Amino acid sequence: MKIPADLKYTKDHEWIKVEGDKATIGITHFAQSELGDIVYVDVDTLNETVEKDEVFGSVEAVKTVSDLLMPVTGEIIEFNEALADEPEKVNTDPYGEGWMIKIAISDASQIEELLSAKEYGELIGA
Repeated sequence: MKIPADLKYTKDHEWIKVEGDKATIGITHFAQSELGDIVYVDVDTLNETVEKDEVFGSVEAVKTVSDLLMPVTGEIIEFNEALADEPEKVNTDPYGEGWMIKIAISDASQIEELLSAKEYGELIGA
């Protein structure tokens, strides 16, 4: 199972790629494989500041709906519009074209609380 070393992770299976004071967020390969075929990604918090561990949206698979939780506090500045027509990108390329949101980070110190690739691998037994 692919766990890119340059990303940080949450115990709730979101990944975050930090680039300065901005970040890209999605769900992990493990999460999408557990959910199954993703049919819809809903993010209704665009242009809002969402606190760490609060829900910023949801992902709907054939069998279930799962909340998406913020890894760090930040303002959601972009939603991956491609997912509106092709939500399956989350299944086929969760760390690339399947990204979900981009944020402006409010509290960079929260990044230190996230899991490394090694720690996340241990969490999921990879």
